[in-house]
Amino acid sequence: MTKTFPELDPSAVRALLAGEAECALVDVREEGAFSDGHPYHAACIPLSRLEREIIRLVPLRGTPIVLTDADGSLAQRGAEALAELGYHDVSVLAGGLAAWRAAGHEVFTGVNVPSKAFGEYVEHHHGTPSLSADELKARIDHGERLVILDSRPLPEYQSMSIPGALDCPGAELAYRVHAAAPDPGTTVIVNCAGRTRSIIGAQSLVNAGIPNPVLALRNGTMGWHLAGHALEHGRTDMAAAPIGTALELAQDAARRVARRFDVQAIGPSDFAGWQAEAHGRTLYCFDVRDPSEYRAGHLPGFRNAPGGQLVQATDEYMATRNARVVLADTDGVRAIMTASWLNQMGLRHIRVLAGVDPAAFTDRSDPDLDHGAAPRADVVSVAALAAGLARGDLVVVDFATSEEYRRGHVPGAAWAVRSRIGSSLAGFAPTSRSIVFTSPDAVTARWAARDFEVRHGRRALVLDGGTERWRAAGQPLVSGREQMLDVEDDVWRKPFDVREPAPDAMRAYLAWELELPAQLQREGVVFPVFPARMAD
Repeated sequence: MTKTFPELDPSAVRALLAGEAECALVDVREEGAFSDGHPYHAACIPLSRLEREIIRLVPLRGTPIVLTDADGSLAQRGAEALAELGYHDVSVLAGGLAAWRAAGHEVFTGVNVPSKAFGEYVEHHHGTPSLSADELKARIDHGERLVILDSRPLPEYQSMSIPGALDCPGAELAYRVHAAAPDPGTTVIVNCAGRTRSIIGAQSLVNAGIPNPVLALRNGTMGWHLAGHALEHGRTDMAAAPIGTALELAQDAARRVARRFDVQAIGPSDFAGWQAEAHGRTLYCFDVRDPSEYRAGHLPGFRNAPGGQLVQATDEYMATRNARVVLADTDGVRAIMTASWLNQMGLRHIRVLAGVDPAAFTDRSDPDLDHGAAPRADVVSVAALAAGLARGDLVVVDFATSEEYRRGHVPGAAWAVRSRIGSSLAGFAPTSRSIVFTSPDAVTARWAARDFEVRHGRRALVLDGGTERWRAAGQPLVSGREQMLDVEDDVWRKPFDVREPAPDAMRAYLAWELELPAQLQREGVVFPVFPARMAD
């Protein structure tokens, strides 16, 4: 008999979120559906990926978790899955988003809302200096001394960039700016795809007190494109890491920022104490350096969360509110700059790890590869699948995201969403043909195979190693929407990260960002206030 989990009404959930105890509000709908409307503090962990993501985002199994969706039905299934994993304080928002809205509470669209809304607040509160795309183009054409720093991660920068811009993601800005623009007379322009990272990045440099003029590019590369200016694609030019005087200047600036924004350090002894208490108190450990540095060596147990992205998308790295957070780097700059922003966002218990020798950053394991124990499954090898497809006695269903599927999938494979496997695969393929499930690394496919057997009483094989192993073996992939068995609401599609940019979607996205401050006010969100001037 299916267990029914406790239900909380919207007022009880709001009271829980307003308290100082640890808790998490998790929306189990697919990301595209989530982006159509959700509560402010909700983190999106779709039911399709719940088992593999929950341990990373809500690591402590005793954390009070409230699950939500559109109407409460999907959340009950999510609660069953969490109970199976050992989470023992799980409840459901009664009536889901519909009840939340009916109670008069604010509903936010889009993704990464807390971070995006905070960016708009920063611009308003600090008066972050900015310029338009046309104004930047004019300065470039006039030969003005300037450097353009693109504050996005390298893959986003590679997809499209402003001519001449250097990649310098978020937390890297205050670290690398003195090497990128050593002449105080050089104007520094910070851009991103839209608004948030441009604003936060430029304000980071203002907060750091660099002597150069600093400006954010209003509306980023989208604004540049909408103004009719050319973009470049495929570049890999990154701002150089500082050495010597440039590094000393960055470290001095970071110390001033730490004083102004009350950034607290934690030494090895106290950190060990926090680690010892992690069985009863959530502890997130993040290495905020560039991914290439992280892969070269990091401290054991630390996940990579590049500082700019951590500030840009806090809900993608941690879903437990009021948790302890420890940030690490090897230079004393990037962790402080990241912590300064998390403090300003109102996050509690943020610490920067101090007193650790950079030589100790030697671990090369990747905690994000630990997705817990996926169910056992009967597997089929790449060679056996290729032979079965050639004979016509196998059919394939891919549980990648719709974006991943469209980029490349096993020829003939259909696409489906795991959380809707009960309906999308009903009657799919005659029993005379075996069904093979795949996903990029086969983890989601294994969970889907278990669901399929429970819901349809039929066994599915799993491609051993998933689509990545198929690709690595040199087998062909097909792109496009070959056979879609489900609604493509599993991902939120960025208007600035597509092959053919859509101007209307870009304008709508930028307008959405500008409307967030009004929603913040209606929601009653208030951010901490820190001294207006740099500490001496």
